[in-house]
Amino acid sequence: MSLTFSSLAQMLAHGHDTVIDVRSPAEYAEDHVPGAINLPVLNNEERAEVGTIYVQDSPFKARKLGAALVFRNAANHIEQHLSHHDGAWRPLVYCWRGGQRSGSFTWMLQQIGWRADVVQGGYQTYRRMVHRAVYEDALTHRLVLLDGFTGTAKTEILTAVARQGGQVLDLEAMAGHRGSLLGERPGGQPSQKAFESRIACALAGMDPERPVLVEAEANKIGARSIPPTVWEAMKHAPRLDVEAAFEARCDYLLRAYEDILSNGPKLSEKLDQLRAHRSNALVDQWQAFIAEGDKAALTASLMRDHYDPAYRKARGRYPVQSLGSVVTESLNDTGIEAAATQVLARLEALSAG
Repeated sequence: MSLTFSSLAQMLAHGHDTVIDVRSPAEYAEDHVPGAINLPVLNNEERAEVGTIYVQDSPFKARKLGAALVFRNAANHIEQHLSHHDGAWRPLVYCWRGGQRSGSFTWMLQQIGWRADVVQGGYQTYRRMVHRAVYEDALTHRLVLLDGFTGTAKTEILTAVARQGGQVLDLEAMAGHRGSLLGERPGGQPSQKAFESRIACALAGMDPERPVLVEAEANKIGARSIPPTVWEAMKHAPRLDVEAAFEARCDYLLRAYEDILSNGPKLSEKLDQLRAHRSNALVDQWQAFIAEGDKAALTASLMRDHYDPAYRKARGRYPVQSLGSVVTESLNDTGIEAAATQVLARLEALSAG
């Protein structure tokens, strides 16, 4: 059966046991429906070959080759990946536009006896709904920004709020980046489309009547841009500040950024990029700290002479509706959980109001 979805929330609540993306690995890697597994009926090279024959030689020859490849690959997937499913299994299948790739694969599954359905319009239908959610429609959710100087453990507090039952949009986790010059994470960043998918699908699963906590960010997280609908809502959202002593922030950053602080050559290269924004003398001092292995002195100077001034400047760009502050004396695990409890209480008070 070909299923038509009218909203992202409806599509995400499809009720099937497995979502199967039969597009090529390259298409899947760029973006896909959350939770979908990739069982390509044409791999990257096969898809390119069929496409070339279709354009340069003959559509008929292309379809003949494509059909042979599709059914051969589908048979392999059934034997190697799907044969353990019983007769009650219900898969949902999609390709690029709901055409021959998903249609052929779904037909084969149905002939076996599985209750397979196909997404009408394929990935393009899904992508249009994501685009509409983050580029066109006004955000219906009420955002609250978690703000504060660098090193106030905002990301960990955000995670703790989620553990305690709050609604949280963790943009840094979705972007695969910690949101600063030194914010790279292992594994790199997702594509812009995949980043937008993660945001749109997370919001689609949230209650618009309850506040959504978001860490205050610049409009880019690494190489990924926060999409317009979300960014506009963030610019006008009320802010809840996290406050901690300078020494506590330094200690936290030494723990949280140990991987970066221990990679001297890469750290040196990154900080050299700041010569356009900070004096050569200051950057030279940072380089000396790196050479000496003095992580504590480097961290303190980066906060005092770079991150704190940059934060004060950025804070003044947009009007701020303050919801007050959460003050924590310690940024260890206990202190972070306690701060999250305070933040959640503020969010619940907003819901009650």
